[in-house]
Formats: sequence, C-alpha cells, structure tokens
Amino acid sequence: MPRTENDFTQLGIREIRDGVAGGDFTAREVAESLNAAVEAATSLNAFIVTTPEKALEAADATDAARAAGKALGPMAGVPIGMKDLFCTNGVQTTAASHILEGFIPHYESTVSANLWAAGAGMLGKLNLDQFAMGSSNETSYFGNVSSPWRKAGSNAPMSPGGSSGGSSSAIAARLCPAATGTDTGGSIRQPAAFTGICGIKPTYGRCSRWGVVAFASSLDQAGPMARSVEDCAIMLGAMAGFDPKDSTSLDAPVPDWFGNLDADMRGKKVGIPREYRMEGTDQAILDSWDRGAEWLRDAGAEIVDVSLPHTKYALPAYYIVAPAEASSNLARYDGVRYGLRDLPDGAGLQDMYAATRAAGFGDEVKRRVMLGTYVLSAGFYDAYYTQAMKVRTLVQRDFDAAFEQCDVILAPTTPTASFPLNSLNDDPLTMYLNDVFAVPASLAGLPAMSVPATLTEDGLPLGLQIVGRAMDEQSVLNAGLAIEQRAGFTAQPEKWW
Repeated sequence: MPRTENDFTQLGIREIRDGVAGGDFTAREVAESLNAAVEAATSLNAFIVTTPEKALEAADATDAARAAGKALGPMAGVPIGMKDLFCTNGVQTTAASHILEGFIPHYESTVSANLWAAGAGMLGKLNLDQFAMGSSNETSYFGNVSSPWRKAGSNAPMSPGGSSGGSSSAIAARLCPAATGTDTGGSIRQPAAFTGICGIKPTYGRCSRWGVVAFASSLDQAGPMARSVEDCAIMLGAMAGFDPKDSTSLDAPVPDWFGNLDADMRGKKVGIPREYRMEGTDQAILDSWDRGAEWLRDAGAEIVDVSLPHTKYALPAYYIVAPAEASSNLARYDGVRYGLRDLPDGAGLQDMYAATRAAGFGDEVKRRVMLGTYVLSAGFYDAYYTQAMKVRTLVQRDFDAAFEQCDVILAPTTPTASFPLNSLNDDPLTMYLNDVFAVPASLAGLPAMSVPATLTEDGLPLGLQIVGRAMDEQSVLNAGLAIEQRAGFTAQPEKWW
C-alpha cells in the first residue's frame, strides 16, 4: 500500500528518522498523521489512553532541534506506542487492571525515559493482558484487543496474541511504526508472530526493569516490536543500557546493533532442536520451519541437528516459577498506598485486603496468584518451586550444550497461527501451551526474536523464532535479517476497522 500525501502510516522507524533528518518532511507531520490513524481505529481497542499532545510535543522538539542545527537522536521524530506496563510520568499507568485504574506515576520508567531522550514521542498507552498475564489479550480490564487480521472468508475477531497484544495490533494496523513490549514467557514473540511483525526479547538484564510493573522479576524483559528487523535493532539500541536503579541490569556497553546488521550467514551454524517437533503442532508451522532452514542455508549457514532434552519440562517449570514470583510481586496491591481501595462497612484491615483484591484483580491474575501462593507454601515449596528451579537450570544447561555446536537456534515461534477471540477462554491449559516454543529461551534468559515468515491458507501470519547466546543479540538480528530478506513478507491486513 503506497504512502499518500500526509499519510506516514506506512513508514518504519528508519524511514521516519531519516526523512525528518533529511528535511523530506517534518516530525509534526508524521505525528499528526499517526495521531489521526490512532483516533480512527478505536474498534481495535489497542490503546487504553491516547496522548496525541505528547506525540506533538516530542515532534516539535525534534523539528526545533533540526532547525537549530543540533544533533538528532536515533529515534528523532518517531512516534511510538508504549505498553501500559511502563510507568510514564503524568500519564495513567494501569497494567490493564482495575486495581491500578487512575494511577498516575510521578516518575518515568528507565526504558521509556531512554526512548524519549532518543527523540521518540508517545502516541498513547497500549492495551495488554492484565499484569502481562495472558496469551491472547483477553484478560484486560479495559476489554479485548482485536487483531487487524481476519481469517479468509470470516469476520470473526482474531487474537493479536499476548500479553503485548495492543502493541502487536497497533503496529500491524499501521497505527504506529513501533512499540515497546515485555516478554516474560513469550509476550513479545508470540504476538509478533500472530500479527506478522518483528519483535525481539533481548538478553535478560539488557533493558532496565525499573519503572516496569512487575509480573515475574527473574523473567520479565522489555524489548522492541516493529515491522522490520532493522527497526527493532534501532529501537533496541535506544532502549538498552545499564541502570544502577535495577539490580539485575547488565553493566555492559550497548553495541551498535543496527550498524552491524549483516545478513551474510557464511561460516555460521544454525541449530534445529529435534525436541521442538511436537505432537499437535500445525503442519503449516512445520513447513514454514523447514522453509526457514532453507532460507538460512541459502544465506550461507550450515544447518545442524541439536538436542534440548529438557524442553518438555520447560513449560510446567515456567508455570510454577512465574506464578510464584507473581504472587510475591502482586502482594503490594492491597488498597493501602495507591490504586483501588474497597473498604466495606465495618471492615478490618484483612477484609479491606480481600475486598480490594477481589474487585481489582481479574480471573487470570487470581488464578496465577493462587497457584503461586500454593507452590510457595510451607508444605509444597520443595516439592514444586525448588524442583522447578532445578529444571530451569537444566534448561539453561541444554542451551549451553547446544551453543557449543551452533551459533543460533531456529524454531517456530508458536504451535499455531492466531485463533478467534473467546475460543479458548474455557481452556487455560491450551492457552498456556501457546508459549511452548517461547518459554525455554525465557527460562534461560537468552535473546530471542520472532520474524514473519509466511501466511497460512487462511491468510494468517506465521513467525519463525531465532534464539541466540546470552549477550549475542547481533547474531539473532543478523539471522532474522537473512530470513526477512528471503521471506519477502509484505502482507498487510485488509482494513476493516
């Protein structure tokens, strides 16, 4: 779909940044165009709040800096969406929950502050699964997010994936060129795959977690979502960096990932994990995986067989570790300090806690908090949580052994394409299985990326996942670029919203 005059919705980060810097158009023109696109797409429910004034304010600052001959940042003139898990100074931050509805932080998350310092502007706060708990974007207090994609011949609303479903929907619908996401067990990669965009979860600790509403602290990691590998590389460079306010932040220099992009895979080995050929995986997924291996071979890579023997234990371990950490993190929401307070007549402190949490948390959040509290309880800690942490170590060792034989690992991102909204609500186990290919890299804290590969017969996107060694985002991005160039994925959803 070619860009028309005053319509900048088709442009990515690099095109906007370079166009603004080169004087082809102003940052304000871009912001006005995308503000209009956001305003016209309310039926997707991708945004919880919109901040058109913030986008214009950042754009005007960029235009003024350019006019004064000042150096522009790597994201200058680029309006983005901010997942509503990142605290934003003076703008409501809810984690898509009722318990935080109306909460307005007086501080800025490190990641969002880095992006504003790089010249980006904010179009608004994006919808998500409540407290980032979900794989379909159906657990938000503010309603479901709809994917802009539809199955061929059907008007049934489809899932944009979760938890970063507002981000994936907005990018795929051309409401913003890029957005922040967070990935605890696949919440950047799975929605990217469902909507035909790119998304990378960097090494755990690359991006600060300070000011990001916590789900599972040893797993949560922020990352960029965009429509191309190069845009992800640019945005990740702006987001990442050491933060003394986050004790898990990596004190390491931020490489020039964008400047070092190279799709030449000669001399590289790509591992194909045999355990990922799981029963029940769609044939279309397996076919796209085989095609991805051929694309990387065409780029010069050697394809090798690798084993990740503890893969089958990764998902159960994740659904013990993550809820356990969630039950601890969400204990702070009690009605005392901020957010919702439900105080029945004559209630004591414990009654207020119970009433506030009953009213403020959704069903999926309650399910995970109760599960986490159970596995941390005195009689079950060793039987469940301790065992799960041992499995996590075994999963990490599997990857260490595999990376002695290869440079990156290629796998499907998801076991299926997107599914209709409301089709799996009564089957949380099947919903959890959506993360089966994504969770192992999260448990190991490794960089992993989803890149669009092809469309199914029904016209829905499928993604391929690349996993790399810790701190080696460059190899992941390079392999992603090699796939992107050969896949030639240019499909867009037909506009219905």
